[in-house]
Amino acid sequence: MDIFTETRKEIEQLAENDYKKFSASLLPGIDHVLGVRLPQLRELAKRIAKEDWHRYLAAEPYYFEEIMLQGMVIGAIQVTPEERLQYIAGFVPCINSWSVCDTFCGGLKFTAKNQALVWEFMQPYLHSGEEYQIRFAVIMMMSYYLTDDYIDTVLALLDGVNHDAYYVKMAVAWALATALAKQPEKTWAYFQNHHLDMDTWKKTIQKSLESRRISEEQKAALRVMRSQLAKK
Repeated sequence: MDIFTETRKEIEQLAENDYKKFSASLLPGIDHVLGVRLPQLRELAKRIAKEDWHRYLAAEPYYFEEIMLQGMVIGAIQVTPEERLQYIAGFVPCINSWSVCDTFCGGLKFTAKNQALVWEFMQPYLHSGEEYQIRFAVIMMMSYYLTDDYIDTVLALLDGVNHDAYYVKMAVAWALATALAKQPEKTWAYFQNHHLDMDTWKKTIQKSLESRRISEEQKAALRVMRSQLAKK
């Protein structure tokens, strides 16, 4: 039995019906959800990464969890940064949900030691016009580039994102709220002179207010901003 067929049987056995209902409720428009928890998928990914992972990544996924698992394997395999980028390039067009996108980005920890290489690689996705490809670039910037070296460029790029898709707007809002927590001075200055569309700006304020890492003083100022928006 090949590794893909064997792993499919394993994830089918790990499926939980109640968790399936919960997961499916968070993934509108996504079919073939089994209901397997992320920690279990991560354990499978670690094992596959030590076995015949080439064959696993070459197979055609059917279940939501199989797409997720392939993304996790790409983050876990032992390859050069350049080789990993080739697999990432093949996977990004397969991203079809916020969950796969965000989990995939979270697993690409090699980025921390290869910032310049990955930065150049991901720029075209930011301008692709495709919902989840843009979200991929935004979540990558949020996850690995809210640093002193990159924050000015990240804020400028986020300010220029213009897409009507909900999951793009939410990604930008989340990234900006995280930037406010990690780089408060520069992000707060940006908030005073941003060019975000109204919907994204409202979501940014909300995500910032929900954050536990943002000062009460800034939250008070954000509430004033939100009240001013309500009057417009």
